[in-house]
Formats: sequence, C-alpha cells, structure tokens
Amino acid sequence: MAESLIAVLNGPNLNLLGLREPEIYGIQTLDDLEAICAETAEELGLAIDFRQSNSEGELINWIHEFRGNASGIIINPAGYSHTSIALMDALHAVDLPVIEVHLSNIHQREAFRHHSYVSQAARGVICGLGFTGYRLALQAIAEIVEQEA
Repeated sequence: MAESLIAVLNGPNLNLLGLREPEIYGIQTLDDLEAICAETAEELGLAIDFRQSNSEGELINWIHEFRGNASGIIINPAGYSHTSIALMDALHAVDLPVIEVHLSNIHQREAFRHHSYVSQAARGVICGLGFTGYRLALQAIAEIVEQEA
C-alpha cells in the first residue's frame, strides 16, 4: 500500500524558530522540526510535505493544492489562527482531516490568542507541547487516515 501523504503547513514567523522568543518557542529551529516530523512520519508509514510561509495567500494556495493530493493536513497557522477566516474557509473547502498545532499554549497567552478560526475546521487541536505536539498530530492523523480508508 502506498504511503499516505500528509501536508505539514507552518504559518508566519515560524521560520524564526530558535531565534524568536526562545522562552516561548524554544531553541530548536524549523529545520529541527522538519527532521522530527520526517522521522515520525517514517515510523508511521506516512509521507509528508513540510512547508512554511509568512504569506496567508500562499498558505491558502497550498491548502487548495492538497485537495485530492493528500490524505490530511497538519497546520500551525501561527498568528493567522486568530485572524484568518479565509484560511478556515480553505481548510473546510478541501474536505480533508485537519489537525491544528501550536507550540505554545495559546490559552495561557494574551486574550486575543484564545480564539482560533482555524479550530473550526480542525478535527483536533494540540497546543502547548512544543515540537511533541507535531509528533502527536502525526500519530492522530495516521489513525484518522487509517480509519477512513
């Protein structure tokens, strides 16, 4: 059986992991995160397409690209979580299982971060567990894909 392809999308400012606010986001880099996701995906028999963009439009175009080409989406929409109805609409439109991930616990942060539009399109949300959240999201999406096969 062919590996299921999972899109792992990362939003704005995540390219600065390891440099930006290490007390919140840690000292590991986006490359480190990609390596952890690739290792986890291999263990689970999944293929991943790992991407990061600071552009809302690019993220939306990628989501559209994965319709019919991927089995699921893991997304850390970062700051767009709290502002982007368009991102939420795109995730609804592609009809794929979605897991939303945040490195920090958005509920322990500023009040404006407590609401995520993207959560309305997600099967589940994982926050506050750092890079481990991505591993858990990959495990969850693997189970969802298997159940829906």
